[in-house]
Amino acid sequence: MTSTCPASPSSIPCSVLLLAGGRGARMGGRDKGLLLWQGKPLIAHVQAAVRPFSDDLIISCNRNAEQYRAYADQLVEDSQKDFPGPLAGVLAGLAVARHPWLLVFACDAPKIDGALISAMLAARPAADSVLMVQQAGHWQPMFSLIPKALLASLQQDWDAGERSLQRALSKHRPQALVCAEDDPRLSNFNTPELLF
Repeated sequence: MTSTCPASPSSIPCSVLLLAGGRGARMGGRDKGLLLWQGKPLIAHVQAAVRPFSDDLIISCNRNAEQYRAYADQLVEDSQKDFPGPLAGVLAGLAVARHPWLLVFACDAPKIDGALISAMLAARPAADSVLMVQQAGHWQPMFSLIPKALLASLQQDWDAGERSLQRALSKHRPQALVCAEDDPRLSNFNTPELLF
């Protein structure tokens, strides 16, 4: 059965992008999304949390496509081959997203849950703005909700040399979803020690 975003006045069909296209420098060059935690790849934990919210699950990966294919409806890769960062993955995801909104999460955040996703969708801003999680006054662009309508503007920023996802999104009147500074759902597993 095909699932979509929960029906409510504040939600519309959404696509989901899981960013797994990094070089894994802090993991010794290993592909983070495929590293095991609690017996399953990190990407499997994130995919399980987001799957009920969309029938358009996109994974941005620059290697190991065959392994990621089992977790996605679509795969994308960066337009450049030198691991240029998450903004490149977001642009690729927006370009193929089938729905007007794109939820964005990193592949190394396996503790996200349905309550966080529902809160992000319920707080959806105007169609020319973005939603980002904020902790202790700091934006968390790897937990964001972006309208597909911003693709052209974000692409212009990229073409002008911008490479920071946070700076690019901050130009679009971001709305904050404030989370506690110690919210475990926002933990990034970006060093090997956190996997044990």
